[in-house]
Amino acid sequence: MTGTASAPRRGRGRPSRAEAESGPGARERILKAARAEFAQRGYDKTSVRGIAKAAGVDAALVHHYFDTKDGVFEAAVELTLEPVQLVPAVVGAGASLDGVGERMARYFIEVWENPATRAQLLALFRSALTHEAAAKVLRTFVLRRVLERVAADLNVPDPRFRVELAASHLVGIAVLRYVLKVEPLASTDPEQIIEMVAPTLQRYLTDEG
Repeated sequence: MTGTASAPRRGRGRPSRAEAESGPGARERILKAARAEFAQRGYDKTSVRGIAKAAGVDAALVHHYFDTKDGVFEAAVELTLEPVQLVPAVVGAGASLDGVGERMARYFIEVWENPATRAQLLALFRSALTHEAAAKVLRTFVLRRVLERVAADLNVPDPRFRVELAASHLVGIAVLRYVLKVEPLASTDPEQIIEMVAPTLQRYLTDEG
């Protein structure tokens, strides 16, 4: 009996050659689609299959790059928060800690004031507030990739606790100003917020008393 042998089945996360060679922009397309899906549908209603469909790729390619939906969500968080830029902007290699409170406040407020990143941050916040899996991914990412790296450059007692206090202060501002839109905070000039918040953050981060 003659005939051609059937092609070996692909396991999850192993895209075909055509899919794998779909170009260096494939990962970026998937990530862009994922951010839009999370923003529109929230974490719980977003699926790997839906992300793949929006990106115009097979779901196996999404698994190939990100493994799971949590992996895609974490990559979306990283793209939005940009810890590669955030940490040097706040502490920097060998930079003086004078003014670190102002730098942290400015970076945080400017990211939220940017309409493009604000939309993504709102989506991430809402996902984390309504779904424990999303909250866990965001919490783990922020602790590991952001707060611990900032704390490592602080020569004070309990550096991680201090960074978490500073972060909680800023997150509270974000919730009131950008999510709940409580007045007058919601319409206050960003520079005024930075000016008033910076001394408190500076105390959190550097006061040895």
